[in-house]
Amino acid sequence: MRIVFMGTPDFAVSSLDKIVRLGHEVPLVVTQPDRPQNRGMKLKPCAVKEYAMEHGLNVVSPEKIRTDSEFLEMYKNIKPDLTVVVAFGQILPEEVLNVPRLGSINVHGSLLPKYRGAAPIQWAVINGDKTTGITTMFMDKGMDTGDIILQDETKIGETETAGELFDRLAIMGAETLEKTLKLFEEGNVTRTKQDEQKATYASMLNKEIANIDYTKTSEEIVNLVRGLNPWPVAITVLNGVKLKVYSAKKVSLSGIPGEILKASSKEGLVIATKDSAVELIEIQPENKKRMEAKAYLLGNKI
Repeated sequence: MRIVFMGTPDFAVSSLDKIVRLGHEVPLVVTQPDRPQNRGMKLKPCAVKEYAMEHGLNVVSPEKIRTDSEFLEMYKNIKPDLTVVVAFGQILPEEVLNVPRLGSINVHGSLLPKYRGAAPIQWAVINGDKTTGITTMFMDKGMDTGDIILQDETKIGETETAGELFDRLAIMGAETLEKTLKLFEEGNVTRTKQDEQKATYASMLNKEIANIDYTKTSEEIVNLVRGLNPWPVAITVLNGVKLKVYSAKKVSLSGIPGEILKASSKEGLVIATKDSAVELIEIQPENKKRMEAKAYLLGNKI
């Protein structure tokens, strides 16, 4: 098939690679524009653009597809059979979605209609879900509201971080996409309407949700730490020092929420919560490298 691919981050690369390896024609790859990154704030292409350039694929990065008439004209002239969208980062208008002969489909990192929106993987971990998965679906003008094609489910590990789950689902998404493309080739694609009464939304992550609230349960705090690793990372402030928290575990102790129960290089850093306590395992003080909390306590008294 003649497939246009739209995607931006690492999560989308596996799906684009799958399309290429399956031998489909990819006349165009569409990504977000280069953005400034790191301390130098130099413009850097996204992961999908880097892959496209390495493999000699034609790639464009329109600032706003919705208002870019030049892009739309070029897109129409390509006459794709299908457009595959994976974590692209822009809402596509109907005039773009309706261009491909077979339609536009999306690979989404949740079992829709649960967790529509921008951060389904992270919220599944933050909320302590036991399972999640991949959905391929036809796109419409709504936010992840289109008809479902296929779904594949996977268990979330007890200590699995959002970053680790992200990597697994990227590969799983490519596998679900392969099965979906085969259905298109065979003419056996089915549509299943989403149950609107079961729909939930996964809002974008921001640094405001990162602050650890010790009046919550230990499980909620540990899940928050897992779900915000590797970004934006959970935060706590001790003795006026801001610490990023990359891992934590539940401990069977109790005290007043926020009370420091242990703070030594031998016993670790343990803080009381609503129902028990949590031990902060791996942390990063401001302007310092990541380290074990026990190592930090060797030279820093709390």
